Amino acid sequence: MSDTVPVKTVADVQAIVDRSAYLTWLGLRIERVEPGIIDLKATWRPEWVANPDIGQTQGGILASVLDFAANFALIDHAGGPVPTVDLRIDYHRLAKQGDLVVQGRAIKTGRQISWAEATVFDQQGNLLASGRGTFMTVQKP
Repeated sequence: MSDTVPVKTVADVQAIVDRSAYLTWLGLRIERVEPGIIDLKATWRPEWVANPDIGQTQGGILASVLDFAANFALIDHAGGPVPTVDLRIDYHRLAKQGDLVVQGRAIKTGRQISWAEATVFDQQGNLLASGRGTFMTVQKP
């Protein structure tokens, strides 16, 4: 982490979420922010359903929250949200109706490129999806 970048709080990150129509629509609630770590919840909504016959949540919703959590696990290093260079998602279990519990962790931070991972669980603690991303973390002078 750079000595020039102030540490972000839960309120700081929630304020970023609250300025974004999409992140607000996802119902993201930030629960913990520490250097290299973020924990959050996403509030389920009926529009997430891809297959009404089985109540399956659209995989793109899972990808979105994974991308957000991995990206924001780097917020103290980068100073704010950064561009995603690459994102790999593994879907482990069918997601159905219910809020999502999401965790993001920085893996390695660099001057230009950093890596982070994230996991999504259902309310019962079942792993639904995991992902690992590469992010452009060039810090502004």
